[in-house]
Amino acid sequence: MERPSWVPTGADLERPNAARVYDFYLGGSHNFEVDREMARKAMELWPELPMIMRSNRAFLRRAVSFLAASGITRFLDIGSGIPTFGPVHEVARAIRPGAEVVYVDRDPVAVAHSRLLLADDPLSDVVQADLRDPDDLLGRPEVARLLAAGEPVAVLLVAVLHFVADGDDPWKLVAVLREAIPVGSALVISHASLEGRPDQAKEHQRLYQRTPTPLTMRTGEQIRALFAGFELVDPGVVYLPQWRPDAPDGVGPHPERMTGLAGVGLRP
Repeated sequence: MERPSWVPTGADLERPNAARVYDFYLGGSHNFEVDREMARKAMELWPELPMIMRSNRAFLRRAVSFLAASGITRFLDIGSGIPTFGPVHEVARAIRPGAEVVYVDRDPVAVAHSRLLLADDPLSDVVQADLRDPDDLLGRPEVARLLAAGEPVAVLLVAVLHFVADGDDPWKLVAVLREAIPVGSALVISHASLEGRPDQAKEHQRLYQRTPTPLTMRTGEQIRALFAGFELVDPGVVYLPQWRPDAPDGVGPHPERMTGLAGVGLRP
């Protein structure tokens, strides 16, 4: 297979990659046949997957817009993947032109392409780090600089915590991040849930065992517990389309079919 210029040496092109599969669901071009094959197999089990992924990205855009309009100008996007199709910096700067963004991902493919995309952007940085080692992540110069001013920061954990196994204690990881951010900061989470479509969710979870990033779907109670120490913004933790929709008719009659739960919390 010919290696595109945006793929770093040593990246495994023979196994599906979560960031590239997600890019395919969004309609992007930064993916390979192995990623598309996995996505098609998943869609045979669950034809609505692309719609769910796009609903997740729409939630990200609404949450960032809400927080930018509330005055936040600093964003830490952890598990950012490849920042295409309405990335955080574009959404935030439509409201706050000087907004600063640090994108963090552990995947070298996602990081390499992100750096290529943002090479000429002085207000955005890209860091390769792992959420499961929050002390290392918070100690990176780009992240430390974002936090140093003591201004509120929006920490985005969008569609990433379900890639953290229970044994790595995602609740503790979020608590470490909470203690590192100033009062008035925000936490944004979307998370694959076992609720809404439990049979399809379990099949999808099994499919991801083939990848280097297996999936752990969780209950609504487990996902709400991730917001410990934060004050939830209305309407709380809800299905993706239900979080502050752009229009009431944008929710649809069956929001549970999007399965993912999402919410935004503020650090008091």
